Amino acid sequence: MTLLRSTQTGLRALAKSQPIRSIPTTSSSTSRALSTTSRLAAADHAHEDHYDPPSGWLFGVKPGEKAEKEGWEGIWVYGFFGSLGLAAVAYAFKPDTSIQTWALEEARRRLEVEGILKEPESKS
Repeated sequence: MTLLRSTQTGLRALAKSQPIRSIPTTSSSTSRALSTTSRLAAADHAHEDHYDPPSGWLFGVKPGEKAEKEGWEGIWVYGFFGSLGLAAVAYAFKPDTSIQTWALEEARRRLEVEGILKEPESKS
């Protein structure tokens, strides 16, 4: 109870010491901003030219010079293209697990069991 009284007393003192400011109203024809944060403006140097003229250097190599091969480049090339080749072979020889192939085989098996379709003759 004493805490409530002290809080109320403190609020009254605060209200008396600081005047209440009214919020300016705007006309209904103006639109409100979607953000309450202030817009960040660029510094004065923002109007300088950001374009670097071409110097001819590419990846730190002077024009006309041949770049030195690093130790990892050969391993990367063989590893990358080797894995692509291995993936292509694996994709070419993967088993056919499509639903269409399964349904065709299942239909053929059921028709053979019912005697509608002849069983394939073995070539042995």
